[in-house]
Amino acid sequence: MQAGGFIARRLRVKEKMAVVAIAISFFVIIIAVAISAGFRREIRGGVSAITGDVLLTNSAADLTGGADPVRTPSCLKDLEGVRGVERIQPVVYGAGILKLGDDIQGALFKGTPADTVSMGVRIPASLADRFGLGVGDDLTAYYAGEKTKIRKWRILEVYESPMATDEGQLLYVPIQDMRRLYEWDEDESSLLEVTLAPRFRNRRALEELTQELGWRAMLGAKEEEDPLRAVSSTERFPQLFDWLDLIDFNVYAILLLMTIVAGFNMISGLLILLFRHVSTIGTLKTLGMGNKAVAGVFLRVGARTAAIGMAAGNVLALLFCLIQGTTHLIKLNPENYFVSFVPVHVNLPGILLADVAAFAGILLLLLIPTLFISRVDPAQTVKAE
Repeated sequence: MQAGGFIARRLRVKEKMAVVAIAISFFVIIIAVAISAGFRREIRGGVSAITGDVLLTNSAADLTGGADPVRTPSCLKDLEGVRGVERIQPVVYGAGILKLGDDIQGALFKGTPADTVSMGVRIPASLADRFGLGVGDDLTAYYAGEKTKIRKWRILEVYESPMATDEGQLLYVPIQDMRRLYEWDEDESSLLEVTLAPRFRNRRALEELTQELGWRAMLGAKEEEDPLRAVSSTERFPQLFDWLDLIDFNVYAILLLMTIVAGFNMISGLLILLFRHVSTIGTLKTLGMGNKAVAGVFLRVGARTAAIGMAAGNVLALLFCLIQGTTHLIKLNPENYFVSFVPVHVNLPGILLADVAAFAGILLLLLIPTLFISRVDPAQTVKAE
């Protein structure tokens, strides 16, 4: 083993294109993994910020509640203690019509406990840009019912929606103002929003926690309480999660293709090295080294070259992620991609797994050119020398 390592250190693949090809392949792999992780984090986090990860609502209500309010269940503490649950908060939704000069605009108001300034409203930037609204302006809204009610709100903040979806165009107001609007009690709301810890926002964990919260809410309900049903964000936004699954599939395809490209570039480089050192192979065999030992020497050379390319590709990819993550230099159309920039997230476990998988695949492909070693006849090569 020491002799093999000594010889391998003195041999090297002189084809720089092999190193460049491997660096480019690993650069593409790491970027694909980082962008996939970025989309998952941005979209799942955006959904969570807008409507929560799980809804607890009446069995007959839609996804923004119904005409009949939900009462805070007596088993709320038990639900909050479920592993993975960060917060459960009541919210009140209300559809209104905004009068903006000579224009009217439908709007969905969301009353939350986090908004505490009475008759204050936070509006999305898209609405503010469209109608030229700003902080301090008044906003008149009409609410239809048995009789039309009018409310004048004061704009406190213009916020950037985390996602470009219809659900993201919400106007946030204090929950107490919405309760007074509908004449509801302190413990009544449209529904309860459950926010989960980020690592529980994948499809499998969401579905498992939704089932657990659903049966806990049902079993914990008292006789006088209406049973609540649990609805996950995967059920409310199936197209988003299907799209994320498609991105992950594309990443796997890129990983496979880039590994094959890098592997075949290394095969060509290693074959050139073998052809250049046919006499060295014959001499090593003459000195008593077997085919496996000689193959091990050249595999070490190939592995070292692949490691250099992998390191270069990783450094360049991480530098790109740092620049894109801080500047959002590359933009996207939010109507098509739900976010306005290319999101990147350095998921170290995912990157390391991709590195290991690709590197192992390259080493397996490098076994192909080493088959040439068994065909080298020491007598012929030494005689030729």
